[in-house]
Amino acid sequence: MKARVLDDFEGRWRMTRRIVQGDGTRAGLTGEAVWRRVEEGLLCEEAGELCVEGQPPMQAQRRYMWRDDLSVWFDDGRFFHIVPARGGPCAHWCDPDQYDGQYDFSRWPEWRCIWQVRGPRKDYRMVTDYGWIGPLKG
Repeated sequence: MKARVLDDFEGRWRMTRRIVQGDGTRAGLTGEAVWRRVEEGLLCEEAGELCVEGQPPMQAQRRYMWRDDLSVWFDDGRFFHIVPARGGPCAHWCDPDQYDGQYDFSRWPEWRCIWQVRGPRKDYRMVTDYGWIGPLKG
């Protein structure tokens, strides 16, 4: 399988996210993720409608910075993790919770990221599927 590089992600992606809490509560997000070139690398902006069981839908958004080495940083400058270029496992310790991730690029330009989060504060599994929409205009 071809190793992914930062430029592979630049553009617009359809995004579908499924979240299952440890107690069985389910949530889903449908939206778009846009990777846009900035001086530091690619700014990833996710936005969509989040639907949580028993609650009205709400708008959700998140931003990350992706750098040339495929390191991912939160928008406040904290390190998150490194994306394995050929897919595979990654991890992040967010005291006191452990995040174990898995990237799957085997169906590129469709791909998946799974996070299993366990700890005293958080307990959920999150599966996000991405599908290529196209390059940014302009």
